[in-house]
Amino acid sequence: MLQTVMVRLIRISGFGLASYFEPVFREIGISERAFHALCLLVASEHGRAAPSELSELVGTTRANMTQILDELLRDKLVSRTPHPRDGRRYDISINAAGRKRVREVVPQIIEPLKDGFSLLDAEEFALLDRLLRKLIISLDKSSRAISRAA
Repeated sequence: MLQTVMVRLIRISGFGLASYFEPVFREIGISERAFHALCLLVASEHGRAAPSELSELVGTTRANMTQILDELLRDKLVSRTPHPRDGRRYDISINAAGRKRVREVVPQIIEPLKDGFSLLDAEEFALLDRLLRKLIISLDKSSRAISRAA
C-alpha cells in the first residue's frame, strides 16, 4: 500500500534527521529539542507557552518535555511561572539568557542545515515544505475526527 510506504519513508527521514543533527547539537552543548523549545518560545507572541503546547510543537512526549524543561531551567534559559488563571498549571517563559543562547546557536547550525538539504533545489525544497505542511494539517484533522468518534 502506498500510504504504508510513505509512513515508513517519513519515519526513516525523521530518524535520519535526528541522527544527522544529534552530533551537531551535542558539539554546541544543547539538545536539538531544547533548542527547538527555545525557538518556539522566542517566536511566541509573549515569549511563553504551556509545557503541553511545547511538547506538541516539538514533537515529543510530555514526560520528555519535562526533562527538556528541567535542562533549560537548570541552565537558567527559561523560567517557570504559575498560570494566571489556573494554579495547577504553569507557563514556561524565555528570558534574556535564553534569547542570547538562540542567537548563539543559529549561526552554528546554518552550514549543517544547508548540507543536510543540499540535494534539494529551491523548487524541491518549497514543494517539500508545502507537502509536509499539508500532511500535518491532514493528520491533525484526522486525529481530531478519530478523537471525537471515540
